[in-house]
Amino acid sequence: MFKFYMEICRAVSSFLTLLSAASTLCTYRPRVRSYALDFATNREKPEPIPTNSTNNRWKWFKNCLGALDGTYIRVKVPSADKPRYRTRKGNIATNMLGVCTPDMQFVFVLPGWEGSVADGRVLRDALRRRNGLKVPNGCYYLVDAGYTNCEGFLAPFRGQRYHLNEWRQGHEPSSPKEFFNMKHAAARNVIERCFGLLKMRWGILRSPSFYPIRIHNRIIIACCLLHNFIRREMSFDPIEVDLGEFVETNIAVDEDFISTIDPTDVWGNFRMELANQMFNEWQASRQNDD
Repeated sequence: MFKFYMEICRAVSSFLTLLSAASTLCTYRPRVRSYALDFATNREKPEPIPTNSTNNRWKWFKNCLGALDGTYIRVKVPSADKPRYRTRKGNIATNMLGVCTPDMQFVFVLPGWEGSVADGRVLRDALRRRNGLKVPNGCYYLVDAGYTNCEGFLAPFRGQRYHLNEWRQGHEPSSPKEFFNMKHAAARNVIERCFGLLKMRWGILRSPSFYPIRIHNRIIIACCLLHNFIRREMSFDPIEVDLGEFVETNIAVDEDFISTIDPTDVWGNFRMELANQMFNEWQASRQNDD
């Protein structure tokens, strides 16, 4: 465990050294290192959405912990490894799993997997790791249709209108499944905003560097830690304003956590019941407004 702490601190310290020309960052350097160690030793558990939530984006998803998705980060690898790291678009990249809370803080990241690997396989690996992703029973994360809809991971309905730009064109949901997808897309967009903000802030994540893949993976983790630190310490982030409103997509032994991602009828029924409840509440509120 101590080795893990030192790896985190070494990654952040190395990254800060690269950026030492920035006087503001130098001022914050000791606090960043302290935060990195605290993050590694006392990883905060994300708080589920409470039953009395009034947040218009999240109130529909009681006990939800946030959202997760994969994103490609371009890297430099030996020629022999390029076929494994080549994405469907032909870029050489690592497929990084990112998990965030509703307030846009990363709670888990897993870089290093080859760009040719499917998101579902990366998620399975994250669940099986000793210090991997922990999802308590009864809670869940929002995921896109590329993942399996199963206990702990709530996906949208396939074959229904989903992406945010489709709803911005004036369409209104005409069924429980469409309404569910509309609200799901609005809430799940938080992870896309996290990825967008991360890459806008750190140019090293937008193009391949000369660092070997092992070092680049550490830099990715350091960037995520610094992202959290900035989110916590700065009340106003000008880069988030530039991001715009939307970003389009392309060890606890005594607790009970979800360890598989297999579909079940129970979870499928839960999604359908939730969709019906959300749609009925929305229709009732519209009638009251009339």
